[in-house]
Amino acid sequence: MTYFPDCFQKTLQIAVCTVLAAALLMPMSGQAASERKQSGKSKKPVATKVVERKKSTTRKISVVKVPRKQVVATKGKRLSREEARQIQRLEARRLAKTPMTATARRLEARKASRLARSNKGSMQLAAYPRASRSSMVRVASLPSLSTGERLGLRSVNDPLELNSSVALVMDQDTGEVLFSKNDSAVLPIASLTKLMTGLVIADANLPMDEMITITQDDVDTHKGSRSRLAVGTTLSRGEMMHLALMSSENRAANALGRTYPGGLAHFVRLMNAKARDLGMMDTRYVEPTGLMSQNQSSARDLATLVSVAYERPILRDLSTSPSHLLELGNRTLQFNNSNRLIRNPDWDIGLQKTGYISEAGRCLVMQAKVSGRKLIMVFLDSAGKFGRAQDAERVRHWVEAQGASQRVMASRPQG
Repeated sequence: MTYFPDCFQKTLQIAVCTVLAAALLMPMSGQAASERKQSGKSKKPVATKVVERKKSTTRKISVVKVPRKQVVATKGKRLSREEARQIQRLEARRLAKTPMTATARRLEARKASRLARSNKGSMQLAAYPRASRSSMVRVASLPSLSTGERLGLRSVNDPLELNSSVALVMDQDTGEVLFSKNDSAVLPIASLTKLMTGLVIADANLPMDEMITITQDDVDTHKGSRSRLAVGTTLSRGEMMHLALMSSENRAANALGRTYPGGLAHFVRLMNAKARDLGMMDTRYVEPTGLMSQNQSSARDLATLVSVAYERPILRDLSTSPSHLLELGNRTLQFNNSNRLIRNPDWDIGLQKTGYISEAGRCLVMQAKVSGRKLIMVFLDSAGKFGRAQDAERVRHWVEAQGASQRVMASRPQG
């Protein structure tokens, strides 16, 4: 039997043990690595899908959110181009941080397109340059309060429960006041201004067949109101008067003042001089259309204006015309009266004018015959689209009821 030295024998034992240990551990480590590899492949994609699905399905795409500061800054007004671009840049930064699927972008663009076509209600739509799928941003804006609302005039109660903050009904022949409500309050009068514009033109005896052309200076840059009279349209002074008094056409009214001998500034001075001559001390004009809220007056002053304007046949005829057909090249446009009561057979209206801007509310002045009496009616800062017409109807029924009761009393035998 061969004997190995002790040192060689110990070395051989260590080597054998090492080989056996390596053989035993190799399958375990390979299996563990394989399990780790398989788990990594399965878990990571699943987690990614869940996160992406959550982001794409829970994101609200019906309304594009705008930072609160921008919303507060733009309440009650239409955004300018620069403001629109600023909001779009902020929105683009936010969208860059939020993943959005192609379907979501298409739906958002479709929703914005529908909002752009409707453009109704108390929402303002700001148009942006084409920088993303959504070309419009919907900005919430609360309805702005009129001057009468801010002064608390609408909260004043009256026996007829009128919609208007200010009302005055008086007999044109005797000057007797039949009904009044805040008649001394001085408020914006909107397009009632055009009645003074027409009075100054009528008293100047200018040729009504003289042709006037609408220019860029007649375009409303203050309120952004629309007009069917495009720049370059040429009409006679009489037609401009007709559209201004009947349909409350702003460009026509401004053109009348702009083309007056001496220019627009001189025309406005004549408007204020005429008001002082008539004793309208609460009245002030800054332009001939009424788009600016600085055009202000009181119900008593306006009643005076209606009484004087009624004496001019041209103002009576033009303001009470139900409609007018206008030939513009190869097109025929129909302009209708802005006062819906003109087409009501129950009314006998001799002169009228309507007005509206947000600061003034709905306004109406009229001369009408009710129960055999010539009455002058003034309604300022009326709430609701049909509020001023409803107030006029209530006053007419009230006056008719009073006249009927007086006739009954007069018919009773005395003694």
